[in-house]
Amino acid sequence: MENVSVAAAEGADFAENTMAQVSTISHTTATVSRDVRTTVGEIAAENPRMICRGVNVYYNEKHAIKDVSVDLGRNEVLAMIGPSGCGKSTFLRCLNRMNDTIDGCRVTGSITIDGENIYDKSMDVVPLRAQVGMVFQKPNPFPKSIFDNVAYGPRIHGLVENKDELEHLVEHSLRKAGLWEEVKDRLAQPGTGLSGGQQQRLCIARTIAVSPEVILMDEPCSALDPIATAKVEELIDELRENYTIAIVTHSMQQAARVSQRTAYFHLGDLIEVGSTEQIFNTPRHQLTEDYITGRFG
Repeated sequence: MENVSVAAAEGADFAENTMAQVSTISHTTATVSRDVRTTVGEIAAENPRMICRGVNVYYNEKHAIKDVSVDLGRNEVLAMIGPSGCGKSTFLRCLNRMNDTIDGCRVTGSITIDGENIYDKSMDVVPLRAQVGMVFQKPNPFPKSIFDNVAYGPRIHGLVENKDELEHLVEHSLRKAGLWEEVKDRLAQPGTGLSGGQQQRLCIARTIAVSPEVILMDEPCSALDPIATAKVEELIDELRENYTIAIVTHSMQQAARVSQRTAYFHLGDLIEVGSTEQIFNTPRHQLTEDYITGRFG
C-alpha cells in the first residue's frame, strides 16, 4: 500500500491547495449566468467506459433528472457533487438500473457500457449489477460470515469451479479492499461484527469479487470516522488502476482528494463538468462557483 499512501498523500495535498484557492475565487471567474441550465464543460471522457446521453428520470410526474449527458472514463474517478436533493444519487442509480426497483420511476435517454445500451429490453439486470457494482452510503454486510459475504456473489454468478478457486478469490478481493490482514484469522465470524469502516471495506470487497468494470459509490464515507474515511479514500485511489469509479459525495474536500473529474448537479441539471482542478479553481458557471465557495448548498 506504500505507493497508494504516497498517491493519497499527494491527493490530500492537492485537495488542501485546491480548497485554499477556492476561497480566493473572484466574482469574475464564472462567465456563465445562473439562468443557463445547459451543461458547461467537456462531457466526453478521453477513454470512456460508460456513455450517458440525454438521460431523464421521472418519479411519476416529477422530472428529477433533466437531459444529463456525461461520460465515465476508464481508470478514472468521477465525483458528483451538489446540494441535497440535486439529483446526483438518482443519476448514480441510473447507471446500474437500481431505479428499476422504485415504483413510478421512469428513465429515458441512452446509457451504454462498452457500446451496449443498459436500458435495452434484452438487458438482464442481474449480470449488469455485477458488471456495474454499487457501494451504498451505509455499510450493509449480509448476516453471514466475513468469508461468505465475499463468496456470495461468485457463487451465485458461477464464477468459480471449486473450493480452492473460491478461497483464492475471497482472499484476493479482501486484499484489494485492504482488509485481508485485519480479518484473515476470523473469516468465519459475522461480517456484522466488524467496525463501520471495516464493514464498508468488506462491502467493497464483495463488489470487487464479481469482477465489475464500474464501481458506483453513494456517499461511501458519510457514516465513517476520519480514520476509516482515509482508508477508504486510499482504497479508491488504488482501485482506480483497474476500475471506473463514480462517487457521490457531499464533501468537496473528498471530491478534490479522490477524483480526476467532477460533475456539479443543481436541481436535476448537470450544470458543469470538467477536471477536478478546473472545477474547483476556475469554475465557468456561476452556480458552480456559488456552491464551491459556500454561497449556498
